[in-house]
Amino acid sequence: MSKMIGLRTERVVAWVGTGAFVALLALAGCAAKKPPPPPAPPAPPVAAAVVTVAPPPATPAAPPPPVAVAYEQAVAQAAREVFGNAQLAPGQTYTVVVDPLVDGTTGMQTVGTAAMEKRVATIVASDYPRYEMKPFNAANVAAAPLIFIGTFTPINLLGKSDGEKDAYRICFALADLKTGKIVSKGFARSQTAGVDATPLPYFKDAPVWVADKIVEGYVKTCQGTKAGDPINAAYYDKISAATAIDGAISAYNSRQYRESLALFTALLRNPAGDQPRVHTGLYLSNYRLARREPAMRSFSRLVEYGVVNNRFAVNFNFEAGAASFARDRVPYDSWLREVARQTTRSTPSCYEIGGHTSRTGSAELNQRLSLQRAEYVKQRLVRERRDLATRFNAQGYGARQPLVGTGKDDGSDLLDRRTEFKPQPCTAT
Repeated sequence: MSKMIGLRTERVVAWVGTGAFVALLALAGCAAKKPPPPPAPPAPPVAAAVVTVAPPPATPAAPPPPVAVAYEQAVAQAAREVFGNAQLAPGQTYTVVVDPLVDGTTGMQTVGTAAMEKRVATIVASDYPRYEMKPFNAANVAAAPLIFIGTFTPINLLGKSDGEKDAYRICFALADLKTGKIVSKGFARSQTAGVDATPLPYFKDAPVWVADKIVEGYVKTCQGTKAGDPINAAYYDKISAATAIDGAISAYNSRQYRESLALFTALLRNPAGDQPRVHTGLYLSNYRLARREPAMRSFSRLVEYGVVNNRFAVNFNFEAGAASFARDRVPYDSWLREVARQTTRSTPSCYEIGGHTSRTGSAELNQRLSLQRAEYVKQRLVRERRDLATRFNAQGYGARQPLVGTGKDDGSDLLDRRTEFKPQPCTAT
């Protein structure tokens, strides 16, 4: 009986186990036959990365060209700027002397620069009572006052160095002789109408144009500086001599030739007086007084300055439209003889002779005429010294290198018709 019960028990277990196994298989089969789950929805498209390229920086617009105003307005504008903005202690009065204004390119005093000085003095007297204008003389300069200087320079508003000059640049500077510093600056652009650029007699009659370091120092003190900068040393060291030179030049301009000769001669007693402006004055005064020999000694000194500084120009006066000297009383033979002597003594002793013209006429005509004039000067020099034939080279520049550029073909642009000498290497022959 017990065996039978055990047997039944095993069968139940077996059945249960078998049924469970079948059931699991059935479930597995059902699971296998179950349809797959629906596919996952596609991922949203990934937006492509947007790379923003910054545009190149815009090229800054060119500043508008400077505006040139009427002459009287330009002078007043620059004068009010320099005297109104001076960095000086308030509540004090100041003495001001004026070293005559000059053309910023040539260093010459002109009818226009002289008129400008008078206009500035009028403005100061009426609008700036703290300043007292006094004459430019040794006694006043010795008190170390403020000194007023200025340049009036023909320019091209398009920034070109050649061609027609269509405006003037006014530069004023006020400097303190006690401190040796600039205390104020003033600038303006002037139209050309109403401006007389004719050089004063001393500068118009000068036989040689040569680089003058003292005049260059004057110009540099005015141009390219700002308040607080020092006065150029070459100019600052010679200001006392400049007062005497101004007096001598004024005497010549007034046709007081004996007085100018005495003043220029006295200047040579001081080492500070040994400068081109003094030797120019000695030549001119002696020439006007028919003192040929001392005049030529001064001419020789001027050419020597030019040779040392590697550039000088001789103001030969040519017949209009021709390549021969004008029939005047100027001693061109003596000038040529001295130029030949001084240039052959230099090292190197070879020179370019550059002919120049003013703008009147066509470019082709000016080019041809300038070369013919340079060739003529060379031929005249060779007459003095045959060996110069291989040492001098004639070149014509037409009107491409003006110093003045007014195009008036008169006394105002005299230097545009210069004959210029520059040293150059000697070539083997």
